[in-house]
Amino acid sequence: MAPEKKEDKKEVKKEDDNSTKALLGMMMGSGSGNKSKVVDSETLVAQTQDRLWRALKRRYQYDSSLQPAQNYLLDHVSSKIPLVIMYADLVGSTNMSMSLPVDKLVTIIRSFTQEMSSVVESHDGLVLKYVGDAIIAFFPASYNRYMACDKAVQCAKSMITVVKNGINPILNQYDYPELAVKIGVDVGDNVIVQYGHDKSSPIDILGYCMNIAAKITSLTGPNRISIGEDVHALLHPSEKAKFNEMKLNPEDWKYRNRQTDQLYRVYAAKEKG
Repeated sequence: MAPEKKEDKKEVKKEDDNSTKALLGMMMGSGSGNKSKVVDSETLVAQTQDRLWRALKRRYQYDSSLQPAQNYLLDHVSSKIPLVIMYADLVGSTNMSMSLPVDKLVTIIRSFTQEMSSVVESHDGLVLKYVGDAIIAFFPASYNRYMACDKAVQCAKSMITVVKNGINPILNQYDYPELAVKIGVDVGDNVIVQYGHDKSSPIDILGYCMNIAAKITSLTGPNRISIGEDVHALLHPSEKAKFNEMKLNPEDWKYRNRQTDQLYRVYAAKEKG
């Protein structure tokens, strides 16, 4: 029998390595053949400033599409799947609507929602929809809930960094008010509903954690992050230490843990200082 060539051995090893990487990618939740899009905060800030500066100069038009999220959910219609849900809400928009000219208000809302969407996408999340001055996004958690929760929390941190260091310095140059964002995150099983029989009909998410994430956001301060206890439980110990449990009034907070039926806990990111 002829001896196996070194080149053949290299090719076999290369194929084995590629198969291993693909399998690891699927196990870690990145999907088959998809490279992680996560980028560092400095790059996100620089990209934001470039787009926003051009938008204010009327040289750049934001191009928004919710299709990637709809495409993902289409494969799960009429089923229940685990997702990390994120609400990101612009602070003080009501006052802005009463004090700013319409064109300035529209520019702020459009810039905020699109730049926050860009941060979500850079952390492998998907934007479900825009609700006024807020965006609702999700992170698929079927393969790895630990990684999905971590990505959502890191995404939330990047959002605040982009607002403070990317958006506000540019807005200050054009006499716009500074912005702030508050973010709520929870994880759980969600029902995927399509409002119609045609494939182009809108698809939405229904679930207990959708309601919790929205409520958590309403309790959160400017440029702060709050997470449900199920998210907190899945974070690395070093990340858990960066959150404190919120003191909630049982009269106002009615949500309960889905397994223990105890009052559902909420954790707020510690202020840096």
